[in-house]
Amino acid sequence: MKILYYDCFSGISGDMNLGAMVDLGVNGEYLIKELAKLQLDSEYEINIRKDTKKGINGTKVDVILVNRDHSHREGEHHHRHLKDIENIINASSLNDRVKKSSLEMFMKVAQAEATVHGKSIYEVGFHEVGAIDSIIDMVGAAIALDYLNVDKIMASSVQVGGGFVKCAHGLIPVPAPATTEILKGIPIKTGIVPFETTTPTGAAILAASVEEFTDMMEFTVEQIGYGLGNRDLDIPNVLRVYLGKSESSKGIEVQYVLETNIDDMNPEFYSYIEEKLFEIGALDVYKTPIIMKKGRPAIKLSILVNQQKEKEILDIIFKETTSIGIRKFNVGKIMLKREFITVKTKYGDVTIKCSYYEGELVKYKAEYECCRRIARENNIPLAKVYREVDNVMEKHVYLNQ
Repeated sequence: MKILYYDCFSGISGDMNLGAMVDLGVNGEYLIKELAKLQLDSEYEINIRKDTKKGINGTKVDVILVNRDHSHREGEHHHRHLKDIENIINASSLNDRVKKSSLEMFMKVAQAEATVHGKSIYEVGFHEVGAIDSIIDMVGAAIALDYLNVDKIMASSVQVGGGFVKCAHGLIPVPAPATTEILKGIPIKTGIVPFETTTPTGAAILAASVEEFTDMMEFTVEQIGYGLGNRDLDIPNVLRVYLGKSESSKGIEVQYVLETNIDDMNPEFYSYIEEKLFEIGALDVYKTPIIMKKGRPAIKLSILVNQQKEKEILDIIFKETTSIGIRKFNVGKIMLKREFITVKTKYGDVTIKCSYYEGELVKYKAEYECCRRIARENNIPLAKVYREVDNVMEKHVYLNQ
């Protein structure tokens, strides 16, 4: 199993993350080419260079705003709202995985800002995170993670720093309120230096991507990357990332099942609630018809979730359903190694999820949303798209045996 591990001993920011990803092996030219699909490249330039911090050699990535006198994270920022950012990402030709991952990161920040300022997510003005450099940082993070195509993403406790930081609202304590909100449920450490070491952008990358936070590294390290920050601190202002390997071809992850029995809710509500649960990060949602006491027909609503998403899932259940109680129990999920590939069909490119057992491809599945889009665009039956995928995959698998 291929593992990516974030060692956040000096925190994380968007530019440190990009530097670490490139230093780890993500092709810089590929990153720039993919980011150009946002159609924003007239507004910025990307400078990638090797440098050192406290004697540690790493990679520095700067997003330089065009036609401005200020460099990365300085001066005034153009305010964008969540809807603006969603439109930019959805209108791009980035693949669906990168779009989904990017939007999850921005949603983390929007939800945090909305909570801090008492507004809805679409009313919030993003300030720093709405700036072009942070759009590049988060979409770039999603591109890099897609490029690395690991089986599991892990991270250490997150060092957030201390003191105060200046923002659009004045001086605020470190960690900034938005950063604190994003990192709820994630282990943090404070005070290593009197500066902000983790930004909202960096926090959102972790919160949306990391499956497990632990200071225990139980894997074989194969590659190491260092992303350099802007500050000169008493400690190295760098983000260290590891690419490692676990011997097992199956990933074992602890997850939770949340269950509740409902016998007094309008059945029309279930579809809406399921959509919200999946949007917030539920791994699976399913309903089971049951008979409760006194012969009352009911529905057992079950949600599979990881630790990071549990609080948000509970919020939806208690606010959106008639449930007044939840059962929770641990489950161990054994997963095959998976990777996504793109195959060319006569109708267009289709994303395929391949699953491997002991190094052998044992099953594959075309991504439904991709096939659905192709069927609509070509005005053909969905089943015809799946048959074409099967034909192509049979040839593909045969050629690679």
